[in-house]
Amino acid sequence: MNNSQLIPGWFPPVLLPFVSLSYPIDTPAQPDSFPNSSYYGTGRMDACLLVTFIAVMAVVRDAARLGVLEPFARWKLTRDLHARRKRKALRLGKSKGAGSGSATPPSPIGNGSPSLSNGDAIPALANGNANGHAEIDREIPEKLPPLSVLSKEEKKIHRSVLRFAEQGYSVIYYAFSWLFGMYVHLNLPTEVLNPTHLWLKYPHTALAAPVKLFYLIQAAFYVHQVLILNAEARRKDHWQMMAHHVITIALVLTSYFYSFTRVGCLIMVVMDWCDIYLPLAKMFRYLNLTTLCDVTFTFFLLSWFVTRHVLLIYVIKSTYYEVPNIGYDWAPERGHYITQPLYVAFVTMLVALQILQILWSWMICRVAWRVVSGHGAEDERSDSEL
Repeated sequence: MNNSQLIPGWFPPVLLPFVSLSYPIDTPAQPDSFPNSSYYGTGRMDACLLVTFIAVMAVVRDAARLGVLEPFARWKLTRDLHARRKRKALRLGKSKGAGSGSATPPSPIGNGSPSLSNGDAIPALANGNANGHAEIDREIPEKLPPLSVLSKEEKKIHRSVLRFAEQGYSVIYYAFSWLFGMYVHLNLPTEVLNPTHLWLKYPHTALAAPVKLFYLIQAAFYVHQVLILNAEARRKDHWQMMAHHVITIALVLTSYFYSFTRVGCLIMVVMDWCDIYLPLAKMFRYLNLTTLCDVTFTFFLLSWFVTRHVLLIYVIKSTYYEVPNIGYDWAPERGHYITQPLYVAFVTMLVALQILQILWSWMICRVAWRVVSGHGAEDERSDSEL
């Protein structure tokens, strides 16, 4: 039974491609993977489900950002700000009390910060009384005022809240994508350190439902990222990120429609691993959790070089040497699409992707030097705006 048979009879047939996998085919007689799965071909109607996934991702991103990530970051950072102000106020009160014994201290929140709600001083602080804690708790507002009147410190909190939410969505997606990709990879007869198996029994025209679903989700994500990249304020690495996303989309679609899905699945699961940890490290930095940030960034650094500069090169090398052995032949009726121009284009895109990884590795090494020298992790790829 394929997915379309699960749709109620009252559902409009014209909308069916937007909610189910298209092009169902018979299960191969002796499948080498997913023997109990439905199988599908590929075609233009797959773009319909791609559109649905993009819309769902937009809704999930905003729901996670506005409903969970931003409120949590705002609560955490505002609480820390209040705690710092309390400590500052207590120190100020004690110093004034020691100096005059009766003088009324000025408002403990200075340097452009909003004053206390009633503008009055806190008498308890002048004598160093313990009930000064309760008084500060009552006076400092729980919610920040409008952005136009925020202090410099509070504007920094506002910016950190937005960045935390952006990176949080990336962690959510890449964690899901890597787990799903590992499930697909473990059920395919391929090995990371033996990429020759990627090309056995080519062409792989019949796609198991999980493989097809994984591909369409990945394609939708990177199209969605292109839309986000052009909608938000531009960062220092805007054009590098745009080039990365365009090349990735081209590789995903090329491998999908020309039966290179096994190498595509392997590349995606290899690359998604370290993409979990860079945004996670940045989330810790936005919450001022410096030690967790540096530890996570170090783990990301190790993962980056293993996946992007060892395992990915294994795959590129396999593609370069193994594909010509299959033979060049344009035979769409058999699902065989390997021609020399297509082979050159595919390898060129993989090499271009590796060049981008090398450029980013240089920036990452600079961040690593900051960690080693005690300045903390500061991602130079995409955090700073122009």
